[in-house]
Amino acid sequence: MIPLLVVVAVLIVIVFVLWRRQAWLARDQFIRNTSFPQGLLERLAKRRPELSLKDRVLVSRALRQYFLVYHHAGYRFVSMPSQAADDLWHEFILYTKAYDEFCRKAFGRFFHHTPAVVLGPDRLGNAGLRRAWWYACKEENINPRNPTRLPLLFAIDTKLGIADGFRYTADCKNLKPGESGGAHCAGDFSSSSFDGGTEGFGDAGFSGEGGDSGGGGADSSGCGGGCGGGD
Repeated sequence: MIPLLVVVAVLIVIVFVLWRRQAWLARDQFIRNTSFPQGLLERLAKRRPELSLKDRVLVSRALRQYFLVYHHAGYRFVSMPSQAADDLWHEFILYTKAYDEFCRKAFGRFFHHTPAVVLGPDRLGNAGLRRAWWYACKEENINPRNPTRLPLLFAIDTKLGIADGFRYTADCKNLKPGESGGAHCAGDFSSSSFDGGTEGFGDAGFSGEGGDSGGGGADSSGCGGGCGGGD
């Protein structure tokens, strides 16, 4: 006969797992459905007057995808790959009370700003960028190892012609060296040629069903989950 304490312990574990799963889903739905502060897109228009309202709405979708990436990555370090989305993130942070409330409801913690970057010599930034690529692709049902197109977060700067934006292409294998036109190849995310490793590419996150605990394990900067620098 199974001891009563064992039965109770198993029930507690089951309840905890179900509660954790429900909490994760609730945050996921909040990120997807909550409205950004009124006037936020108008603030972006002052920073980027060349963008139409339709363009600015698309940027807000890209930023929302970035927040989902952070959530799905288990609140580990994720780099920002888009200058346009980064601009909107800057403006959102200036709504200090609204941004703080959004972070608490979406992540259970404050999400510090991370400047937009591309793959380079910085291993931490590279890991965060590979992680952003992986989960943005998963969000749009794109194979991150063999993409046929780009997820919005990585396509937005090129799509809107952002002058100082980061350009990506899904497939560079047919381009000769020096003919990429300044575009960064999506295939580089699975390559170790930049820093000798592929940390962040395909590592376990938290889907609400397993993987990372979602408790925000510290990143290699030592500043805790979600810290990534700032300005």
